[in-house]
Amino acid sequence: MRTKKYGDRNVIDLSEWGRPLARVIARFLKEKPVSVIQVTNLHLILTFYCAWLIIQGNTIAACLLLIVKGVIDAVDGELARIRERPSHVGRYWDTIADTIGLITIMWAFGDLFGWEVMLTTALILATLFQYSLFNHYSILMRNLGLGDTTSRVDERVRPVAYSWEKQSNVNIFHTIYLVFFSWQDRIIDALSGKGSKSLVFELTVSSSLGFGMQSLVIFALALTENLNYLPELILGVNMGLMALVVLRSRI
Repeated sequence: MRTKKYGDRNVIDLSEWGRPLARVIARFLKEKPVSVIQVTNLHLILTFYCAWLIIQGNTIAACLLLIVKGVIDAVDGELARIRERPSHVGRYWDTIADTIGLITIMWAFGDLFGWEVMLTTALILATLFQYSLFNHYSILMRNLGLGDTTSRVDERVRPVAYSWEKQSNVNIFHTIYLVFFSWQDRIIDALSGKGSKSLVFELTVSSSLGFGMQSLVIFALALTENLNYLPELILGVNMGLMALVVLRSRI
């Protein structure tokens, strides 16, 4: 979908199908006493519930709820933009919450299908890199289209807190991010190279690896009782798309 998230950049983001609904919800919440962090906390709680449903074997309900969770996941960013209150703490916590949720969901699927620990770990790492690749180009495109620098490709330099957040909180979450996530940023940045001039191809193709699009694919697998093919999807199809993006970015 074409989205204002990237300003006037003419790009199709396949993972943004739920953003119009997220924008409606964000407008509804704009004047409500609900913080962006609380929205992020909600989608993390929903993720834990989805994991429990998967372990119980209620895969269709769980995967449908993952789609709902994906829409809510977009609400926090939209709410910050509508209120014109970007947040470094919110940016870092959103990534941390997403990662905790991903690991929880993947371990739940591993428990359901009896995957070996090594396979589950490989699927988690592969998905993290796929999400990171999409995030890499999404950040670059937002920088080009909106001049938004709240999220950066290289987060090693500690940001200065906005006037509405505490520097001490930024410092804590920045440190957590560096310890657990900066290695992904550096690997993806090294792999991706300088990228094409417009980044349109890289963003559009890698957007199919974003959670928004992947949640639809996983739900389709659940409906057709083919969730056992998740390893082939993640390690086969998705890694192939990732290789295609990296190759195009380096040519």
